[in-house]
Amino acid sequence: MPRRATPLTAAKVRTAAPGRYADGDGLYLLVRDNGTAFWLFRYVRDGKMREAGLGRARGPNSVALADARAAAAPLHRLVRNGVDPLAQRETEKLAAAAAAQAEKARAITFRTVAGYYIDAHEAGWRNAKHAAQWRATLETYAYPHVGDLPVGAVGTAEVLAALEPIWKEKPETASRVRGRIEAILDYAKTRQWRAGENPAAWRGHLDNLLPARTKVAKVKHHAALPWKEIADFMEAVGRHRREGSPVRYSDGCQDERGSRR
Repeated sequence: MPRRATPLTAAKVRTAAPGRYADGDGLYLLVRDNGTAFWLFRYVRDGKMREAGLGRARGPNSVALADARAAAAPLHRLVRNGVDPLAQRETEKLAAAAAAQAEKARAITFRTVAGYYIDAHEAGWRNAKHAAQWRATLETYAYPHVGDLPVGAVGTAEVLAALEPIWKEKPETASRVRGRIEAILDYAKTRQWRAGENPAAWRGHLDNLLPARTKVAKVKHHAALPWKEIADFMEAVGRHRREGSPVRYSDGCQDERGSRR
């Protein structure tokens, strides 16, 4: 589009009557009937006239003539190179939105996602006790290790840090905690808050690092002292403290520390 021989001036911008005024290279001043004025970049794409707004030309926060020309110049070059400025602006807008979403995903924590998961599923669970168990086990065993981490940053090392201390001591609880972590991470992936494989998955992953729950030896606790024998036992303990001698119960089932065999 050829440049006019008489481009706009700052005075013309301030005083122009309602109408459309060309400055050259696609830059136009549009003055409406109420006196408001705007800068436009006009160009033809696929046989159709298109317009891109460049801001106010009068009033508060208005764009000066020189700045409007500076904003229109790169758009004019895009058109000359076969690029649609409005289409590119939309592409950049979508890219910025995607970047903002990615930044949000990087900031959201495992604890937050766990709350979303529980809120989304507890209506379908058997009872309120089940939801309470979810919250309690996560609070006790998972959150100290992964709770405040971005959900996208939770990896195998973090999952193992939560599971290994209880895998042999509390295999049933540990298995449930693992399954709950896996479900929460799957939920986060579906919501596009993380990517990649699930580090809490058992088959083909953690089964290479931890023994199966069914093969973990259960902890065997000493038998409880029958309640009828408590009085005699406490008397023996008292005598031991007074005399400084080993605790020996009459049936011979106490060791020197006073624990039943």
